Amino acid sequence: MNDLSTHPLMTHLVSRLRDIRLTPLAFRDTLGEIGRLLVYEALSQRTLIRRDIPTWKESMPVETLDESQMVIVPILRAALPMVEGVMRLFPQATGGFMAMKRDEESFQSRLYYDRLPDLSGKQVILCDPMLATGGSLCDALDLLKQKGATDITSLHIIAAPEGVKAAMQRHPDVKLFIAKIDQKLENGYIMPGIGDAGDRAYNTLQ
Repeated sequence: MNDLSTHPLMTHLVSRLRDIRLTPLAFRDTLGEIGRLLVYEALSQRTLIRRDIPTWKESMPVETLDESQMVIVPILRAALPMVEGVMRLFPQATGGFMAMKRDEESFQSRLYYDRLPDLSGKQVILCDPMLATGGSLCDALDLLKQKGATDITSLHIIAAPEGVKAAMQRHPDVKLFIAKIDQKLENGYIMPGIGDAGDRAYNTLQ
C-alpha cells in the first residue's frame, strides 16, 4: 500500500525544499521536520501497549508505542537528517544503517555498507528521501527482509510515479508514506524534484 500526504503543512515544507536558495542547514532541518510528520501519519493506526511508569505521585499504567521494537533505518547519506527527526520522537528505538550508491549511467544501485541488527519481530521504519526508479528501494527492502523483517514502513519525501509502481509490484506488503509524488522521471531523475538531496544537505554540490 502507499499513502500520499495531503496535509497543507507537508506541501509547504516540500515547497521550501524546492527553493535552491535554502541553506544546507535549513535543508537538513526541513528534511527532519518532514520525517517527523511522515512518521506521525505512518503510526496513526499502530496498537499501543500498556506499561507502568513512575509519576510524581505513584506508579501509573499508561499506553505507549513500543519503542523497544522499533528499528529506524536510513539509506545513507541523504536520509540521515530524516532519521534524526524520527529518532527524536523515539529515543529508545534502535538504529540500523545501509549505504547504497547509484550508477549514474545505468541507474542501478550497489550496496556498499550495512549495519543492521536481526530484524525478526521488529517494526522497521526505512527512511529514503527520494524514490525515483524504485531500484535502490527494492534492493534495500530485499536486504531488510533477508535480515528477518516482515513489518516494514518506508518514508519518502519526493517520489516519481514509476518508482512507486515498481516498489508496489515487487514489495506489495511494504507500507509507503510519501510527502509528494512528482510528475515523472526524466533520465532517471525525479522531475521537478528537489535536486540531489545528499548534495544539498551536506553542501557537496559540484
